[in-house]
Amino acid sequence: MTRISAVLLLAVMASAMYLVHTQYQSRRLYTELDRALAQSRQLETEYQRLQVEKRAQATPLRVERLARDKLQMRTATPAITHYVTADGKPVAAPTAVPAAPGAKR
Repeated sequence: MTRISAVLLLAVMASAMYLVHTQYQSRRLYTELDRALAQSRQLETEYQRLQVEKRAQATPLRVERLARDKLQMRTATPAITHYVTADGKPVAAPTAVPAAPGAKR
């Protein structure tokens, strides 16, 4: 009887220790999941902010202004357009006249 009691006591103790270990692992994993979800929400918010910023940076007006100011580009006109025929030879076009400084383009 005492052997059975000792074996049962060891089994109960092992079961209790396993239960404590399992609960600890469960809590640790839940905390890790909660942190991952919080980070996911933060990254989603940052992604949305960057999408809005990208749309703001790519407006046609802003792109045109940067092309004019930083790249010194100007609108294509017939005076500065080069025409190419089907055989690949350029057709004589009027020469481009640079715009005067301060002139409206």
